[in-house]
Amino acid sequence: MAYTITLIPGDGIGPEVTTAAVRVLEATGIEFNWEQAIAGQKAQDKYGTPLPDDLLESIRRNKVALKGPITTPVGSGFRSVNVAIRKELDLYVCLRPCKSYPGAPSIHNNVDVVVVRENTEDLYLGIECRRQTPEAAKLARLIEENGNRVNADSSFSIKAISPNASRRIAKYAFDYARAHGRKKVTVVHKANILKETDGLFLSTTIDVARDYPDIEFESHMVDSMCAQLVRYPRHHDVIVLPNLYGDIISELCAGLIGGVGLAPGANIGDDIAVFEPTHGSAPKYTGQNKVNPMAMILSGVLMLRHLEEKEAADRVESAIEQVIAEGESVTYDMKPDRNDPTAVGTSQVADAVIEKMKE
Repeated sequence: MAYTITLIPGDGIGPEVTTAAVRVLEATGIEFNWEQAIAGQKAQDKYGTPLPDDLLESIRRNKVALKGPITTPVGSGFRSVNVAIRKELDLYVCLRPCKSYPGAPSIHNNVDVVVVRENTEDLYLGIECRRQTPEAAKLARLIEENGNRVNADSSFSIKAISPNASRRIAKYAFDYARAHGRKKVTVVHKANILKETDGLFLSTTIDVARDYPDIEFESHMVDSMCAQLVRYPRHHDVIVLPNLYGDIISELCAGLIGGVGLAPGANIGDDIAVFEPTHGSAPKYTGQNKVNPMAMILSGVLMLRHLEEKEAADRVESAIEQVIAEGESVTYDMKPDRNDPTAVGTSQVADAVIEKMKE
């Protein structure tokens, strides 16, 4: 059986790490039909939009996509294509496993944390009012009518949390824990300050937890959770969070295991899934055969597991683990000294992983 997969190489280093991942996935012996599509800056230049309809139609048709990183302009330009894809396809789960491998430049050993991030609302809705506009003035008046004051020249970003979105992400976290033999789910919030939004997320998750008496449950405020993860990451298992906190905490967890070069990701809906690394497009390294492709390859591992190709997924992950443990055919970020001249390039890492799969 051949799987038809939408392939989105992305911007910057995206095509290089995507090519490396495709080579490794094909080396498993599984057949793939790659339906290539573009997004981001390349699509903007070609079609006048960073998110062409053809791309969304391809993902809807194939149900599965493998996606390289896409550049998001900072402060101006089009909004995040990554966020737009998640919203358009209702990919409400952002799954980011963070697992340490022996030999990686990690802060802690034996870290195995799974971040389950709500993907469709919170501040990432992108509802904003720019300062000194009629909309901002109207919102400032409404706030004042409700007994609060803001500076007259404020800009606004709206944080929205709903019961339905909170419930389904909490249920996914507990179902994931149960299906994968995980022992504990931790909900992260700031409900002591954000009583209506984070308070709703917390209370909804507490309600869902009652249906899973076999899973240990606890809650942490987001600031406390940061300190907990840095000091005691092995005390935590599955972590469920609203969108913004999930983005931040998953980066922190990536730092614990050796960096974003080892951090895969998946965006999952009811019947569609898009797999991508958690790192960005790193345009300054474009075309240099320099960056670590392991996060992209591990995202492919998540895709294989989603396709129920467990044996192939295990073979790829085992090969990556062996390459990391030997410490020879790894990129600069995996060396104790990032200036180590023995560091290899993107394509050479893929070569090494494929060779390990043959042994």
